[in-house]
Amino acid sequence: MEEHFQHFHFTNPYLNIPPPIPPIPPIPTPPQLPPILPPQPVQSEPIDRERLPQWTHTETAEFLSIRADLDVSFMSTKRNKPLWEAISARLQQKGFSRTPDQCKSKWKNLVTRFKGSEAMEDAGKQFPFYEEMRAIFSRRMDRSIAMDKKKGKGVQAEGKEWNEEDEERDDDDEEEEVEDDDELNTLDERSKKKRKMADKKRGGIEWEVQLALHAIIKQQMEMQTRWVEESEAREAQRREKEEKWRRTMIDLCEERLALTRRWREREDERNARAEARAERQHSLVTSILAKLAEDER
Repeated sequence: MEEHFQHFHFTNPYLNIPPPIPPIPPIPTPPQLPPILPPQPVQSEPIDRERLPQWTHTETAEFLSIRADLDVSFMSTKRNKPLWEAISARLQQKGFSRTPDQCKSKWKNLVTRFKGSEAMEDAGKQFPFYEEMRAIFSRRMDRSIAMDKKKGKGVQAEGKEWNEEDEERDDDDEEEEVEDDDELNTLDERSKKKRKMADKKRGGIEWEVQLALHAIIKQQMEMQTRWVEESEAREAQRREKEEKWRRTMIDLCEERLALTRRWREREDERNARAEARAERQHSLVTSILAKLAEDER
């Protein structure tokens, strides 16, 4: 009743009461977005290099002394990585922490500065380790001359420059060989992995094919065995039915023969009784006729 009244009250146009205003739903609060952070500066490799400790004068002198001791080994082998590791280890023993790559880079820088200072008048002032570097290359030149004399060859005028460039070339060749070896090892590993994966896939496919063939052969053998069993069962059932039918027929024949034999016996008995009765009747009639004939006489 109240609902009908409210409906009439709200929808009656003759009443000057405005309809009620529906409640306004609350405005949802916007989601909080994460704060926008300023882009972080990307640190490049030169910054990392600047953070490395600088070579001191004492450390460089010790490095050149060790390098001079091992210069013969550097010139007699192309694999310089173990030698740089030995220099790094000897610097560690003297209290200087340097990696083999840092030692190698330092030597290249010293060779470059030595070449650049040779054309200057005050080479010792421009390059403080000029004498140490010149001593290393002079001893190397003397060894080269001695070896050439032993071999009976002439001394080349540009032997020092050739040795320096050859050493740098050997270092570069060593790096390239190491990189090539790494690449070859990586390629070998990848090719081995690919071969293994291919062998696994091939073996998996062959195994799946063998399994499928075995399953098909097994299914065919099971079907053939089941067909043979069903055929044998049908044959046994047919033989059993035939034997049962034959026995039934034999029983029927024997029963019919027995019935026929009993019927014939009954017929014979009936005929015998009829003949005996006829004979008795005949004898009786004959006797009666004979008596009558005697009475008439």
